[in-house]
Amino acid sequence: MTVEATTERVLRLLGLLQRRPSWTAAELAAELRVTDRSVRRDVERLRALGYPVHAVPGVGGGYRLGAGTRLPPLLLDDEEAIATAVSLRLAAGGTVAGAGEAALRALAKLDQVMPPRLRAEVRAVHGATETLVGPGAVVDAEVLVTLARACRDALRVRFRYAARDGAERERTVEPVRMVATGRRWYLMAWDVDRDGWRTFRLDRMREVAATTWRFAAREHPDPVDYVRRSVAEAPYRHLARIRVHARPGRVRELVPPEVGRVEDGGDGWCVLVVGADDLDRIAVRVARLGFETEVLEPPELREAAARLARRLAAMAGPDEMQQ
Repeated sequence: MTVEATTERVLRLLGLLQRRPSWTAAELAAELRVTDRSVRRDVERLRALGYPVHAVPGVGGGYRLGAGTRLPPLLLDDEEAIATAVSLRLAAGGTVAGAGEAALRALAKLDQVMPPRLRAEVRAVHGATETLVGPGAVVDAEVLVTLARACRDALRVRFRYAARDGAERERTVEPVRMVATGRRWYLMAWDVDRDGWRTFRLDRMREVAATTWRFAAREHPDPVDYVRRSVAEAPYRHLARIRVHARPGRVRELVPPEVGRVEDGGDGWCVLVVGADDLDRIAVRVARLGFETEVLEPPELREAAARLARRLAAMAGPDEMQQ
């Protein structure tokens, strides 16, 4: 067999090992159409190149690709290459500091080696797509990595946190999960000093560092639901419940999860739970939805809605009021 054929087969073997967590020797031999002995030789060639291919114990044996000291070449099929390229284009406008530039570098490398037919498909998808990016808070990528590892390894984390009043205080937490809302990143964690669950905005964190203190896992609420409730309700002076004549899914399209929570009300209605420091802001937000509504609580919101109605009527002028 020629050197070129052997090299091609070794690259195919590397691609197979990347596709699944583990393979038996017989499965690899069948995919590559070679003998088990040839598979063993090709595995040794990959190991000689520095790629950690581990033997899997058990009946039939097998192999899996481990984590090494360097990143092996990623061998992607057509669908994976298109999905990766499209995702990198979207990441260029994300809310992670430095990710946009890194995504563009990775996209340039991928575009350089991508076959023309796939490159044309990626550009067709990109050309037919518009990305609506709202004003988001930029997060340091290093903070994301540090917190992700701490969540995985159950390590306490210390950081300085800027509260809503601007004052910075040192916090020590046991992190559980990060939640991204599209505009912001949040961390749900057990606050050691305050002895309770808390939500932290990642863009308000400074000097984030994982400690060597491992903690035992606690029973915890669902992170997504907890963050949704925390950012939409807990920080505000007023919490309102409004009955809305619309399907819950339709209202969720108009109200981001960090702004309000939508509950199913039955019979074509839903209940919007939203918080704010100013009741007038809630009245304006609800009015802009454009649906029939009924204020459940607080009663002061009805007064705020009445004031808003009078101001809008005055703005419309006397002629409009008589129609």
